[in-house]
Amino acid sequence: MESMKEDLVGIVGQDNVFDDHATLDAYAKDESFEMGIRPWFVVKPSNADQIQKLVKWANETSTPLVPVSSGPPHFYGDSIPSVAGAVIVDLSGMNKILRVDRRNRVCVIEPGVTYDQLEKELAKSGLRVTMPLLPKKNKSVVASLLERQPTIIPKYQYSLTEPLRNCGVIFGNGEMQYSGEAGNGPYDISTQWKNGSVQIDPKGPSATDFHKLVSGAQGSMGIVFWTSVKCEVLPSTRKLVMIPSDDLHRIIKFAYEISKFRIGDEFVIVNKTQLANIVGKKSEEIQSIKKQLPAWIAIIGVAGRDLIPDEKVNIMVEDIKDFAQKHGLKVETGLPKVSNTQVLDAILNTSDEPYYKYNYKGACQELFFMTTMDKTPRFIDKIYDYADKMAYAANDIGVYIQPLHQGTSCHCEFDFPYDKEEREQVKELYVRASKELIDDGAYYSRPYGLWSSLVFRRDADSREILKKLKKIFDPNNIMNPGKLVV
Repeated sequence: MESMKEDLVGIVGQDNVFDDHATLDAYAKDESFEMGIRPWFVVKPSNADQIQKLVKWANETSTPLVPVSSGPPHFYGDSIPSVAGAVIVDLSGMNKILRVDRRNRVCVIEPGVTYDQLEKELAKSGLRVTMPLLPKKNKSVVASLLERQPTIIPKYQYSLTEPLRNCGVIFGNGEMQYSGEAGNGPYDISTQWKNGSVQIDPKGPSATDFHKLVSGAQGSMGIVFWTSVKCEVLPSTRKLVMIPSDDLHRIIKFAYEISKFRIGDEFVIVNKTQLANIVGKKSEEIQSIKKQLPAWIAIIGVAGRDLIPDEKVNIMVEDIKDFAQKHGLKVETGLPKVSNTQVLDAILNTSDEPYYKYNYKGACQELFFMTTMDKTPRFIDKIYDYADKMAYAANDIGVYIQPLHQGTSCHCEFDFPYDKEEREQVKELYVRASKELIDDGAYYSRPYGLWSSLVFRRDADSREILKKLKKIFDPNNIMNPGKLVV
């Protein structure tokens, strides 16, 4: 252990190696139901050279590495060690915004850059990045994009990894690789900038999308040390409208039509519990708001940019009203105890502290998967049925439907808030629902923990392909072993 510590100190410096009990215990567990193992060390590298040295050292010593870039709390079990003797590679200190290119609407950032940090910096150049719904203030943008967290503007999502474009990666074999147009070289992005390259085309080197090897891989293929991100022009004017209904089927039909014509920017569908969680701060307030709301609410943000922005917004709002009326729905600018300004302010920003899903009962378990919008009512009925059978209050379940990839699919999420007494009950509900929903067509595109075994035991071909790729890019299995496929 002492010789190992000396090696690590030699790579990242004395002040960036931690082995005290409190620090190690903090990285040994998270908010999920997954069981973790205490790491031996936590290291905080400050550049790509140190990361590459760490990876090469890990290969020489057969030491597992677990990359982490977001601050706590963590939720999915992907950033806690699954095997003994691991070293946590905490990338949160690598938080430089390397470039903001207003002309090409792209920025280049290190893995420790958070949404809160990036939004403030981009605003200075009249830009923004499409975010997930209320991410944590300390959520790494790079981690979020690599794990394909759903973003809330489906019309700008041209692939499921959007707005991620290029990456700089140290693979598990110790090799450095640039993906996308950056992979065409030279391997120095400042030189590429001088040569006119802006790291915006995701294909490359040649026609290979190498960033897809690390997307959704939970750090099991390599460590990303920078990423280019496509940005959008910051609107000069905005409006938000809400379409309430007690009939989810009507909202879904409306959602398909709106998605087809790409009207509006932000587009989110939630049940009354989820909306109450978004705008409420305490348990009593959430309960009070929830009682006043309709069962389902579609939330649409409308933005105007450049020429005649106000006229553009007004025309789009009128179009939304026409589509809503066609499906027997009505557009509202506010709901009981919930104003459109309040909702707009919430969805355009990061979550307040504590994380918004914890406001109701102090803890929350997420269950999410990909499907198509027309299938979500069936899944919702099944979840409510499971909850009733297990004596869990179905009315406490937050439901979030996020259209993806220009409306062709969606992220379907169920949030189960719980207190200490309900923990085991929610765990049992989560495990049962996870196992049964996959048989009904739920697609766990981000297969954390339990979901990994459920997914890959049904798809032997994909499992074998992943194992072969792992052998190529991480031949000694040092990158977050035990995740994805084993």
